[in-house]
Amino acid sequence: MEAKQWTVRIHLAEDGDDTSARAVLTTPDGTRVEGTGHARRNPADPSLPEVGDELAVSRALADLAGRLGADARHGLGDGPAPTRSW
Repeated sequence: MEAKQWTVRIHLAEDGDDTSARAVLTTPDGTRVEGTGHARRNPADPSLPEVGDELAVSRALADLAGRLGADARHGLGDGPAPTRSW
């Protein structure tokens, strides 16, 4: 079995109560797919920056997953649905 490695880098930016995240997947052939996520602290919540980071990153990864799925579906076109071995 051939092992493959794809890299995902997470970039975070904070501005007050707002946190933005960008998840960038890069494959060995140079393909890049990006997802973004945002979080904003509710003024009634305690100030816990790591929670904003976690929410923004989880949303960026979910967006990235959706984009990968859309790319895969687009690549399949009108062909038969793939079989799953998992």
